[in-house]
Amino acid sequence: MLGQRVNIILASLAILGAAAMAKVLEPRELMARTSASPSLEQVIPKQFGRWRFVPEITPVTPADPEAYVEPDANSTRIYSQEVGRGYTDGQGHIVMLLVAYGPVQNYRLKAHRPEMCYTAAGFRVSGKVEATLNYRSDAKPIKMTRLIAERESRLEPISYWMRVGNDISNGVIDRQIIRLKYGLHGIIPDGALIRISTVGLPEEASFEIQDQFIRDLLAAVPPNELKFFTGT
Repeated sequence: MLGQRVNIILASLAILGAAAMAKVLEPRELMARTSASPSLEQVIPKQFGRWRFVPEITPVTPADPEAYVEPDANSTRIYSQEVGRGYTDGQGHIVMLLVAYGPVQNYRLKAHRPEMCYTAAGFRVSGKVEATLNYRSDAKPIKMTRLIAERESRLEPISYWMRVGNDISNGVIDRQIIRLKYGLHGIIPDGALIRISTVGLPEEASFEIQDQFIRDLLAAVPPNELKFFTGT
């Protein structure tokens, strides 16, 4: 009987100790404070290469877009900045761009994957595949996810990638591992979603135009801001 009580006491102390250690090791430093995010409205050009801004076109927005908040580890909001625009190349091709930034990426707050946003908007999502894009000869290729969203007669091929801290990761498990990596250093990473889509074109042609749009966009972004989109 005494041995059982001792075991219960030891188990309780172990649980309390683990809880205290978890609190001590809880990430507290916001990466967003040490690497200030740019003003997306200013950094993302409205005209570059052959592309021109079309104000009448609005992309599908994230499922929970609460924008313009200060970077706060206790915030219940996901995004502090969000830019959604339509562009045309003057040849009848329309590309939609959405960039959303969140200063806190942890297990409670994390950027929504487009699969969730489009499903919530009534689209059927299919054809999900992984892809890479060489946007510059001297840079590491970007790991992207491609998928197809359909609703009634609307066919919308989509390419996207997500940055967590200085890493690009589109998978749920990979993102958890990356957050853990930063957490072990006491850091709460920030994050960004970059999404490109087209309407009115077949799948293969859409992705070709999207790839060219991404190359043109990243070539037009100021060099000191490129890390925001591509990580390191």
